Amino acid sequence: MPSARKRALSVWVAALGRQPFSLAERVWLHGRLPRLEAMPPPVFILGHWRSGTTHLYQVMVEADFGFVPPAATGLPWDLFLMGSLFQKQIESRLPAKRYIDNIPVKPDSPQEDEIALANMSRLSFYHGIYFPRRMQRYVDQGVFFDGVGEAALSEWNETFTYFLRKLFVHQGRRRLLIKNPVYTARMAHLRGLLPGAKFLHIHRDPVDVFLSMRNFYAKLLKEFALQAHDGLDIDTLILSTYTRMMAALERDAAAAPAGTYAQICYEAFATNPLPELERVWQELELGDFARWRPRFVAHLESVRGFEKNRFEKDPAVIALVRERLAPWAIKYARPTA
Repeated sequence: MPSARKRALSVWVAALGRQPFSLAERVWLHGRLPRLEAMPPPVFILGHWRSGTTHLYQVMVEADFGFVPPAATGLPWDLFLMGSLFQKQIESRLPAKRYIDNIPVKPDSPQEDEIALANMSRLSFYHGIYFPRRMQRYVDQGVFFDGVGEAALSEWNETFTYFLRKLFVHQGRRRLLIKNPVYTARMAHLRGLLPGAKFLHIHRDPVDVFLSMRNFYAKLLKEFALQAHDGLDIDTLILSTYTRMMAALERDAAAAPAGTYAQICYEAFATNPLPELERVWQELELGDFARWRPRFVAHLESVRGFEKNRFEKDPAVIALVRERLAPWAIKYARPTA
């Protein structure tokens, strides 16, 4: 794959070229970043990929949370210096829409912090998109920390918390709202790092999740894979990851203190968003919902015409998902009218 090798080389050259700037920014920020305990505990949006996390994120961020901007995903080590210097160029290179769906991408669109962390750490499932021959290994380590030694885990913890501290300052020291499907399997770990953090899990009918995940992998692999991936069993990967992720979430949620964990159904939120949002706002004790209601309404009006991807529902696929993802296929099934 000559083109893949060329892309990989360009990435390495760019990374090496940024090293002096990254070091300069780290030195400049030394002593300027707050301690974790001095920051308001973040609010995390959880949910398996393709469960509506992005839609929920874009609505909730209207309540003046700090968030992950596009520049922070591409230049997480260089957000203040190079990020400011090349802000216009970065914004001009943003795609009009996300690769996996039709969601518009703007300079102020809140992004998933996993993309930033994949640029900062060896532990990320996103590395499997580039190197799909090792996809299962990247998922096991980058989602569930399987076989990750103490030193590597400590390094990830330090990188993650450094990024949050940096983001907090960049976002005007506002309370952070972070969306990352990977964290659905790590709630207890995050609570250990960030006592007082709050978590909102959005769930969707597993059949819809499965079909959308097939599209997710197909599009990302076509666009970014640096290796052939013909032999990758995507269906098994989706089903096994979903099962482990939901099991981890249920275990961790059972131990969550009152006022720190809530759930919202994607289908109910998509149909009647404001009552659902107000309910979880109260459950998580996020403050005065009425203050932000007009901004929520304005954003929801702005995306009213958005067209979601639609996928044919083969009866055999539905049967497969219901069999393999029980009991969640029952628990999270699309609500009946």
